[in-house]
Amino acid sequence: MIIDSAMSRKEAFLNLSPDCPREIINAQTLVNVEYYGPDGELHRGQIVIDKRLANDVRAVFTLMNEIKFPIERAVPAADPEFFKNNKWDDEILMDKNITSSFNYRTIAGLKKLSNHARGRAIDINPRLNPYIHKGITEPSGASYDTSRSGTLTSEHPVVLKFKALGWKWGGDWEPLKDYQHFEKD
Repeated sequence: MIIDSAMSRKEAFLNLSPDCPREIINAQTLVNVEYYGPDGELHRGQIVIDKRLANDVRAVFTLMNEIKFPIERAVPAADPEFFKNNKWDDEILMDKNITSSFNYRTIAGLKKLSNHARGRAIDINPRLNPYIHKGITEPSGASYDTSRSGTLTSEHPVVLKFKALGWKWGGDWEPLKDYQHFEKD
């Protein structure tokens, strides 16, 4: 098995914004997950998520393993590889195609906290399942090609499993599409 992430809880919160309230930090848990990488090999990574959603994440990753759905890597945002100016950087996470959840940040272009800031959202393979709005695709250079393995569609078993567990999928949103994004209030 290939280990993509083996952080301690303390490491999973390194360089977290000092603005993050203690109650949000205390609500998070570090979940070890196994998945198949694009290399066809079994990998182990980690997702930091709200404790109340940990079993949902485990259930989805169990399904992903059963169908051998490839995940590039599942690594917490606190990994120094994803830092910019010594802070967690969502653009780097997306550009590197990282599957992740908790990331204390606002919604891009707004002052409102993202559901990621509460560990109540997860992004899956952002380069394969990009955010698309008004002709802009993020991460830069990504494209949505449903013929590629690791890409999500409305009928994909991973999307259906999340929805069965009460999650919303950004691929259903109008007029923008956020194919990587799942959230649960």
